[in-house]
Amino acid sequence: MAWLILILAGLFEVAFTTCLKLSNNFTNLKWSILFFISISLSFYLLNQAIKTIPMGTAYAVWTGIGAAGTVILGIFLFNEPSNWPRIFFLMLLIGSIVGLKAVA
Repeated sequence: MAWLILILAGLFEVAFTTCLKLSNNFTNLKWSILFFISISLSFYLLNQAIKTIPMGTAYAVWTGIGAAGTVILGIFLFNEPSNWPRIFFLMLLIGSIVGLKAVA
């Protein structure tokens, strides 16, 4: 259950980074409110997950999900580059997250 909570926390991290961009420097009220809701939920769920999962592992997985998810959304929603080196390092990051889960 803790791993599911951690994955959800990571997804809320992706949500808050996306809302941050869409808030247009906190000038768009809707996206600004969604940012604060998402960041609060993300940290709350991370806090719940580290009750069971080692803190270092949980933090690395949480930030990894956030980083990978944000890159993927950036490519699809904001037309960010998707060249081979960037995809390679994204896959390396995802592989590291899976590796941390495998050894925890």
